[in-house]
Amino acid sequence: MSVPKAELHVHVEGAAAPDLVRRIAARNRVRVPDGVFTEDGRFRWRDFLDFLDTYDAATSVIRTGEDYRDIVYEYLVSCAAEGAIYVELTASADHAAHVGLSDAEHLAALAQGIDDARAETGIEARVVMSCVRHFGAEKAVQVARRTVAAAHPYVTGFGMGGDEAGFPPEAFAPAFAIAEEAGLGLTVHAGEWAGPDSVRGGLALNVSRIGHGVRAAEDPELVRELADRGTVLEVCPTSNVALGLYPSYETHPLPALRTAGVAVTLGSDDPPYWGASIGGEYAVAADRMGFDEAALREVTRTALRGAFVEEDVRRRLLDVV
Repeated sequence: MSVPKAELHVHVEGAAAPDLVRRIAARNRVRVPDGVFTEDGRFRWRDFLDFLDTYDAATSVIRTGEDYRDIVYEYLVSCAAEGAIYVELTASADHAAHVGLSDAEHLAALAQGIDDARAETGIEARVVMSCVRHFGAEKAVQVARRTVAAAHPYVTGFGMGGDEAGFPPEAFAPAFAIAEEAGLGLTVHAGEWAGPDSVRGGLALNVSRIGHGVRAAEDPELVRELADRGTVLEVCPTSNVALGLYPSYETHPLPALRTAGVAVTLGSDDPPYWGASIGGEYAVAADRMGFDEAALREVTRTALRGAFVEEDVRRRLLDVV
């Protein structure tokens, strides 16, 4: 099934495969912390909290602009090989700053990875700069201001991840207002580890998209509101099943959300941690969730219509779906 694919939800640091993490560590002359890999070379984790520890340990070796360029380039090339035509990468200004990169160095590296992948494969990509909930509302405002000040043409969106249950989104309205005023697209992680109220809080930030958002399925009134608003959900089925949010693909609410008229897309989140890929997410939707080719093409069109990208690029991409 050669359906063109588009992805709106993948984290830059979380896209680095085990082999690339090892190569980056060797180049930076640092040791990958103990316990990151299984004996057969995959990422080792048991549950959600353990996954977070492994993720932090693996990404601790990422130190330079070259590292970021390589992650973006290798990920996008792999997506293009599966038929992807567009990807939005969620970047962390805080992670880059923590390892000593300036915003200019970080953004230049992400852009170089995008440019190199496009030159080789034709894939298009943009960046959503993300703040982190559990770093606090004031830090989020700083990230928003830095993102707006940098005004990089490839940074077309602003978002927020982190501890969803402990830090509801309403407190972060000032950061989102700064990004919105500058013309950036808005998305927020919600409705993954917290329930429908978290999605409602996200909507109050005037976002056009919700990262995950699947817990909205627990509230029929909220599902209707999402459908009426045209809010786009960035759904990551394999991540949700692997981390135990749902026991199986068959119990995942994606098909029901789609049937209810909610705009849904597919994402891989942190793909090497659960053996996922954007091609794999489309295959799961087809093989385990009843999506036929027409439905999958509509998923791609939904992603492109909801993408934070220039209108001429959007039209060109939609023409090939």
